[in-house]
Amino acid sequence: MAKTCGIVAVAIEREIAPHRGRLFITEPVSAPSCGSTRRSTAVSKYTFSLAFEKHVPKVDLPLSDQRKAWFKEFMKPFIMVTLLYSTMYFVRDDFKAAQPLLKQQMGLTTQQLGLVGFAFSVAYGLGKIVVGYIVTNKDNKKVASIMLLAASVVVMCVGFLLTMSQVPFGWLLSLWAVNGVIQCAAGPACAGTILNWTTSKNYGRYYGAWSASHNIGGGLAGIFSLWCAQTFFHGHVYGMFIAPALVAFVVAFVCFFVGKNRPEDLGWGTAEEIFDEPPKAEDQESSNDSTWELFRKYLLANPLVWVLCFSDVFAYVLRVGIDNWSSLRVTEQLGFSNEVGAQAIFYFGMGSMIGCIIWGAISDAFGGRPGLVSLIDLGLAPIPLVAYQFAKTPMTVMVSLFFLGMFAFGPQVLIAISQFAVVPKKAAALAGGILGAFAYLLGDSTGKLVLARIADSTASGITMFGHVFHGWNDTFALLYGAIACSFLLQIIVTVHEERKIRSTRKLAAAKKTED
Repeated sequence: MAKTCGIVAVAIEREIAPHRGRLFITEPVSAPSCGSTRRSTAVSKYTFSLAFEKHVPKVDLPLSDQRKAWFKEFMKPFIMVTLLYSTMYFVRDDFKAAQPLLKQQMGLTTQQLGLVGFAFSVAYGLGKIVVGYIVTNKDNKKVASIMLLAASVVVMCVGFLLTMSQVPFGWLLSLWAVNGVIQCAAGPACAGTILNWTTSKNYGRYYGAWSASHNIGGGLAGIFSLWCAQTFFHGHVYGMFIAPALVAFVVAFVCFFVGKNRPEDLGWGTAEEIFDEPPKAEDQESSNDSTWELFRKYLLANPLVWVLCFSDVFAYVLRVGIDNWSSLRVTEQLGFSNEVGAQAIFYFGMGSMIGCIIWGAISDAFGGRPGLVSLIDLGLAPIPLVAYQFAKTPMTVMVSLFFLGMFAFGPQVLIAISQFAVVPKKAAALAGGILGAFAYLLGDSTGKLVLARIADSTASGITMFGHVFHGWNDTFALLYGAIACSFLLQIIVTVHEERKIRSTRKLAAAKKTED
């Protein structure tokens, strides 16, 4: 048997040797052994390992060939994380779409629905830091896939819970809060996979394109879930949860196995080595750091991270202040029809999707300067905001909201790119989690609660800085103030960014001179 295995091994080696440079294998080929092969054991080990660094043996493939094959191999995880995050909204926004049926068929009140949504928001916001910490140093793509899988199971349970004639409200509230905890770190994890495959010169365009996935998923979630309920579940509301959960389960399973979290998992070099760019200092310095050391050194003790977090809070106030209240404003203050109010949401959404895509690409065109591009974005944002404030016709409202969508989402995309640029790649989920926690707990709540009280003509408004803010005009004043605050903070980011770029160039030039 040993002699036979040896002969087979020689034959295999002779067969693959001429083509070794073209094979994308992650393990050295070995002779078959009794019952299994060393390769199958190794593949199983790497397939189900959640460790960030798997130490996959290097393949004999020149960097020039890796560069040629990079796009093909990168598109696998990129498409997967884009599909994955879009599907996350299938098992999130289906609740929003199901609210009318939950009231009609299950007898839930508006207050109860509000409590369920609030529980999700709090769990989602707080969980971003806790769960982000737990999944740091883990395989981003596989972690995100597991989160979607777990979310699909929870939402499936919600669907079966709604088949009961009398729904225990406490169970519904608890399950939806658990769904928020499960989903909270999926976005940063997906962004981390893109970060692993790209460099500072091309990360922006791919991150921006991926960011549009939540617009796609959010836009389709309600339509898909309602169609499934009407088509396959005789119009019962539980179908709006069971059907999206089934789709999410399948997507999660596929995304777990298709594509790699980083080029090194193919046995390649790093993205910087492939594109002949200097490696990030943070990645080199943190190679042996634990999760706590990553958290302490690169997040807690990094002033720029906190500047970016607060800048994102103000950017989030702008986004939510427009997105959440545009439909109400055009119907209540401007007196337009409900159809125009619905169109307002649509045009803002279309502008935001295009903004996600183009601003990241523009930052790449500016040599990897998201801070500078964010300054340009924020500097131009007041123009469509003024047009929206003084719009008198539906056409003017739609055009201004379209461009507001572009300019309101731009800073969020660019701030995230800046955040990922100053932390190690393996800490991406935690960095994104902290950024998201600030935006969600402070920016989202301000945009929804504070602005609502100011805009509400029946409320007494809010007193700040000795002035009573009340009415739509004061709402716009706060939106202008949010733009100004985010702009001032982004100046700090831009200065730091430029210094870092110039320092990196000097080090690269000095290294070339030495070589």
